Amino acid sequence: MELSYTRLTPEQIDAQLTTVPGWSVEAGALTRTYTFGSYAAGVVFGNAVAHVADTLNHHPDLHIGYQRVTISMITHDAGGGLTSYDFELARRINALG
Repeated sequence: MELSYTRLTPEQIDAQLTTVPGWSVEAGALTRTYTFGSYAAGVVFGNAVAHVADTLNHHPDLHIGYQRVTISMITHDAGGGLTSYDFELARRINALG
């Protein structure tokens, strides 16, 4: 799928969810929580996510807590919907390990 800020249909979202293991749609946002052995490891991961997001110029919300990092994203340019950019960023984040 070519990257676009066009809002995806519910059917397209369901199809794209199969390409991003561990992610789900919660309150309209693409979301995943990662668990780490320490707070510091979560912060390091958050920094890696920030770098990946900058390279795509698509920035998620990060919540870094004790041993957990929750990432959620929508495309503001699509009126708050999900686009191919959200799923591409999720794939790139998953590739971080």
